[in-house]
Amino acid sequence: MIVFLNGKFVPEERALVSVFDRSFLYGDGLFETMLVANGVPFRWGQHLERLTAGAAFLGIALPFGASELQAVARELIVQNQMQDCLLRLTLSRGVGIRGYSPRGADAPTLAVTLHPLTDPNPHALKNWQLKTSSFKLPANEPLAQFKNCNKLTQVMARAEADRAGADEALLANTDGFMVEGATSNLFWIQQEVVCTPPLSSGILSGVTRLVVLELCRKLGFEVQESNITKDELFRTDGVFLSLSSFGVVQGVTLDGQPLELSALTHRLHAAYIATVRREAAIP
Repeated sequence: MIVFLNGKFVPEERALVSVFDRSFLYGDGLFETMLVANGVPFRWGQHLERLTAGAAFLGIALPFGASELQAVARELIVQNQMQDCLLRLTLSRGVGIRGYSPRGADAPTLAVTLHPLTDPNPHALKNWQLKTSSFKLPANEPLAQFKNCNKLTQVMARAEADRAGADEALLANTDGFMVEGATSNLFWIQQEVVCTPPLSSGILSGVTRLVVLELCRKLGFEVQESNITKDELFRTDGVFLSLSSFGVVQGVTLDGQPLELSALTHRLHAAYIATVRREAAIP
């Protein structure tokens, strides 16, 4: 595998980062993961916009401009001959003085990597079993709006799901509402109204979440941002998740109890796949 690291295309075994890098030491960095279909990174502009906003928020200077990064992504896809995969950009503040202070860390680390798709049928609607996590997300957390590299809460939540044989963990926030998955945004359906938690609940403004909201408007579905408890999820007409690697995923159980299934989820999944194919110019 060829990796882009700090301005150079190198074999993965030579893509080495200092043990004093602040992303390694403190999670002091950001990342973006996006689907690549037919050699085209899906919604590249929205991912880069979030990365750029996050870098500005954290005070990390992006070492390359938008057009340079897009050229890097294209070249990496060509060099690795991977037309369908996942692409990840990782930005670290770099190496600085010892301790939490970011002073002196003025040479950011930037890596771009590709990762094979693990699903043999990536366009099929996935049916996932969900597990409630014991870990909580802080409500009204300003850092939640960006994909920062400090994801220990999500790691521990996913470990709980793994132990339970589930496909994804669902996390509540400190206000007691179910807000998102470890790697996904949460949606539910109430009488053909598509609902999702507000950003103020402490969730990531996922790019695929934005695509789903866009598709709802195009299909004429009413959208509502609201809060929901775990018990209330069982009384909805359907639960689904959104994430870059799989698009729209249907929740079929939560903590071993069945969830209602909705045909609307299938319609949104089909519309999402059609959007990916259209924007990637797939016949």
